[in-house]
Amino acid sequence: MQYPAHAEFVAPARARPQLWRLFVGLLLAGAIYFAGILLIFGILLITSGPEGAQRWMASMSLANGPTSTLLLLATFIGMALGPMAAAKLLHRRPALSLFGGPFPRLSTHFAIGAVVCAVVYGATLLIPSPEGATPTPNLDLSLWASFLPLALVGVFVQTGAEELLFRGYVQQQLAARFRSPVIWMVLPAVLFGLAHYQPDLMGENTWFIVAATGVFALLAADLTAVTGNIGAAWGLHFANNCAAILFVASDGPLSGLALYTMPVDPASPDMAPLILLDIGITVAIWLVIRLVVKRVRA
Repeated sequence: MQYPAHAEFVAPARARPQLWRLFVGLLLAGAIYFAGILLIFGILLITSGPEGAQRWMASMSLANGPTSTLLLLATFIGMALGPMAAAKLLHRRPALSLFGGPFPRLSTHFAIGAVVCAVVYGATLLIPSPEGATPTPNLDLSLWASFLPLALVGVFVQTGAEELLFRGYVQQQLAARFRSPVIWMVLPAVLFGLAHYQPDLMGENTWFIVAATGVFALLAADLTAVTGNIGAAWGLHFANNCAAILFVASDGPLSGLALYTMPVDPASPDMAPLILLDIGITVAIWLVIRLVVKRVRA
């Protein structure tokens, strides 16, 4: 499969494609991400005291309240800064080269990805919910609306950070070193999937979740290669996570900002068909986005 736009996207990474730079860059990105978490803990320590800071951090690990979920999303600022610092310091290239460009094309592709995803998800509302999986109210509408602006910013940062790291930094640097898409598409997708490995939470569904997120990452990598920027993948990721975090979340962790929750245990065997359905919907969204971006000249 040929990706002409991808060559331009990868070009800034070709000057210093050594794998040791990528490895050290990932360590640097991880350190900056961890430093960001420590910074938030330090702020909580100053404002709430030692016991209060510990309670907030415990609440962040569950993200079952609006403020704790916002704090969790804020930790992704460090994840966004990490690969940008690695690109600048280790590869001697502009941090903005991780996004691809130019900006008008990037923003147009972001809008396409987000709108297509939102429209398809809206259409799925016409599908009757399985028995026992009808969404139930979580937050009062006025409370939810008051948090919504910051919540949208938080999801925007969170999804952008993951796209910068996986589709920007890792994909670019691997593609600069290896020609085969099996390396620069599949390997980051596997890493992205494994990053969502949570057996304590997902139980027997753990590998279904890993597979679903891996497929998502593979499709996002393809969109990045087709467009030559992270815009479409970011838009898809943003709309997808808005739906799963802000509108209808699974009952449990990461439900603190959701208007509704789905009363289904993530570890329940009943979740497996829903996960497979979600994979199918994601593939359909990817196909539509791919068709649209090829027909829209940005």
